[in-house]
Amino acid sequence: MSNRFTVTPWAKHAVVYEVNIRQYTPEGTFRAFMEHLPRLKEMGIDILWFMPITPISVEKRQGTLGSYYACSSYTDINPEFGTTADFKMLVDQVHALDMKLIIDWVANHTGADHHWTQTHADWFIRDSEGNFTERNGWKDVIDLNFDNNDMRSALVNAMQYWITEFNIDGFRCDMAHLVPLDFWVHARIQCDTIKPCFWLAECEVVEYHNAFDATYAWWWMHESEKFMKGEHGLHEVREVLHAYSQYPSGSIKLFFTSNHDENSWNGTEYEKYGIAAKAWAVFTCTWQGMPLVYSGQENPNLKRLAFFDKDQIEWKETPALHTFYQQLLQYRKKSSAILEGETFILPAEQNFIMAYFRKKGNEIVLVLLNLSDKERGTIEVEHQWLSGNFINLFSSLGYTFSTKEQFELMPGDHLVYIKKGN
Repeated sequence: MSNRFTVTPWAKHAVVYEVNIRQYTPEGTFRAFMEHLPRLKEMGIDILWFMPITPISVEKRQGTLGSYYACSSYTDINPEFGTTADFKMLVDQVHALDMKLIIDWVANHTGADHHWTQTHADWFIRDSEGNFTERNGWKDVIDLNFDNNDMRSALVNAMQYWITEFNIDGFRCDMAHLVPLDFWVHARIQCDTIKPCFWLAECEVVEYHNAFDATYAWWWMHESEKFMKGEHGLHEVREVLHAYSQYPSGSIKLFFTSNHDENSWNGTEYEKYGIAAKAWAVFTCTWQGMPLVYSGQENPNLKRLAFFDKDQIEWKETPALHTFYQQLLQYRKKSSAILEGETFILPAEQNFIMAYFRKKGNEIVLVLLNLSDKERGTIEVEHQWLSGNFINLFSSLGYTFSTKEQFELMPGDHLVYIKKGN
């Protein structure tokens, strides 16, 4: 099985950053967010994913501001965030910095008072009594009827509108697996006639790579959480990674330690991973796949952000982890070993140490992670790739290794050694 579509070249090795516009600034607007663009560019971000920017339904609204994911229109802009002109200016500024912008697309459902409910009631699923309904337990949305071809056409037209009118660069598709795959394939074909875009699916169904470039690594993230709780060992984490390696050629997995759902509902990465949060972040940026950084992770953000109400990120003048991410992401961009190299997992006696080489040509990267938040450990690395002069990515200190070395790692330690070759 191979993918039907080819990943657009600029997306192939990109780093994604999720923008929670409501909580990002005191104003919560596109204009206020623009001031952060140079910082994010410097940090190493390539693609900005904006949570839905469409207006939010009033009927059945949760909290004071409601869920981004309960839209009342597919083609209007939420006035809380700004105007059409503001969004166009934002897209232009993103492009001027040689970054890309994708928007969140919620195709499975709308808010309860979406304008289609007045004009095209047959475009929605109904219950036995003829009421609008939904099938997944969310209180503030109603499901669309994908048996209706007119609705499908209108939805695709709305997607095309954002590309033609605003020159956006793609879509992050919410709960993509709840929508028939053939809809996504058709939508992509239609949108590709305008320009090549990047397509990211919030799902983990292998077949959906027939329409999408990248899918979520939810399974990996859940296994990493089970590991931290002591329910599973790293063996189970590696089994997931092996399963991902069997995906169709060209498929990309999106790795993350946080996102809007995780942060608000399940806890920050520090609640989940403790002192090992940075080590897991290093993993997401050095394994084969695509890393995601969520709004405020570079701060770092130690609080759960409210989902339905204003709860802004309190930015530090210089975010404490800006340099950490900058070193990691900027090196990643120019590292053929990390982007396209082979991976060799090293054996470790202690089951909380993850160690692996990434290699392409003469470039060798050794990653050593202590994923425990309480135990120190040692690992003996014996491999022909270890021989020579290496530089520690984070300290810039140089080391000369022979083919056999012992490393001691404190809880949460994350060591990345780089050999550039001859």
